[in-house]
Amino acid sequence: MTDAARDPARLEKGRVFFAQQWSFWLSVADMNGLPDFAGVEVAFAGRSNVGKSSLINALTGTKALARTSNTPGRTQQLNYFVPGEEASREAPLAIVDMPGYGYAKAPLPIVEEWNELIVAYLRGRVNLRRVYVLIDSRHGLKANDEDVLELLDKAAVSYQAVLTKADKIKPPALATAISNVEAALKRHPAAFPEVLATSSEKGTGLAELRAAIAELA
Repeated sequence: MTDAARDPARLEKGRVFFAQQWSFWLSVADMNGLPDFAGVEVAFAGRSNVGKSSLINALTGTKALARTSNTPGRTQQLNYFVPGEEASREAPLAIVDMPGYGYAKAPLPIVEEWNELIVAYLRGRVNLRRVYVLIDSRHGLKANDEDVLELLDKAAVSYQAVLTKADKIKPPALATAISNVEAALKRHPAAFPEVLATSSEKGTGLAELRAAIAELA
């Protein structure tokens, strides 16, 4: 991790931004339901059960803001979360929890609907400033992750890889996982070169991720 990512002033801005109360705003089932929102949107994408909702809860310090489940495919819509005591379209930033991709055990028509929504949103949302692509540190990049990275490259959407569940593997294995993903990202022009490693349970990497998101707001 770079010295800039650990800059105390930067980390403090991220802490203050996420110390606000966060609220669920709305769920969107199709592109026609996207809100009229002037603020910045950052999206969390990843394979089913990679830990998107858990990471959002950890970042915001709220146990049940985003619905978590051990059942893959529970998030079926775009779920918007914004800072403030009352959810409002006037918020400076929204975190968008996307449906997990790559879950083949759900009924095929549902999987197709989710994937169509993911693709349409990533391609067509003007105020989408950055996508955080979550990757399970135990498994690394999979074929469907690569598909999403290529889509983001073509759409010229800035994105950064975030390893989840970093506490589930030993430090040498985590270092190897980070190195492997960083090497893969060199082939992707829209990707940030630096990979963040996080743990929702232990708090690893949360300060750095908060700071990165706060800068966008």
